[in-house]
Amino acid sequence: MGRFFIFIYGIIAYAVGMGGLVWFILFVGSWDFLPLHIDSKTPGELNQALLINFAIILLFGVQHSVMARPSFKSKWTKIIPKSMERSTYVLITGLLMALFCLHWQAIEGTVWQVDNVIIQQVLIGLYMLGWVIVVLSSFLINHFELFGLQQVYCNLTKKAEPADSFTDRFFYKIVRHPLQFGVLMGVWATPHMTMTHLMLAVLLTIYIFIGLHYEEKDLVKSLGDKYENYQKQVPMLIPIPKSKQN
Repeated sequence: MGRFFIFIYGIIAYAVGMGGLVWFILFVGSWDFLPLHIDSKTPGELNQALLINFAIILLFGVQHSVMARPSFKSKWTKIIPKSMERSTYVLITGLLMALFCLHWQAIEGTVWQVDNVIIQQVLIGLYMLGWVIVVLSSFLINHFELFGLQQVYCNLTKKAEPADSFTDRFFYKIVRHPLQFGVLMGVWATPHMTMTHLMLAVLLTIYIFIGLHYEEKDLVKSLGDKYENYQKQVPMLIPIPKSKQN
């Protein structure tokens, strides 16, 4: 497969992945200027809504976790070029983000409704801060590697890809996975928590903890003692300082 074709494929995949992420961020923000957001649909039959929503989160979770596992990658890259592997992951993730936005079903009921204007603004600010943390965290590691552009560029220019590594800078000094922490802020911080929104927040939270369990195992295998020492010093997701061992 031609290097230039793979490079163009990577750019398209990046655009779809980032587009899906931005759409999802706006979707869960329930902005009134959007024709479609998480609370814009009329609730229908409950069992059908639950089934569809569970299917969406299951599909996302399986794709997101299975495709990230080294065992899957080793088999997958026998079918497609290695340089396309991450871009394909990003492309499918972007399409699944669109699936969330288009087909997440509404459920009757409100969990909380904040009427105080100041608290409303604080919660909206936390929602925005969460997604800012997601974006900044991607750049603190390697945004272009995370979204597949580095791989297709190195393939195009015939350069070797950098070895796996991790950073403990800035947010990564507070939690080991600030990107996922930002996602949790983004989906939970809202002045109007409907049952529709709550189901998405709860299921996505469960998936994040399950996904991180397996990701941590892969990181230990890949990085060894260096990452194990990092685990001992920095909490995984909740920014509660760990007690220093003597």
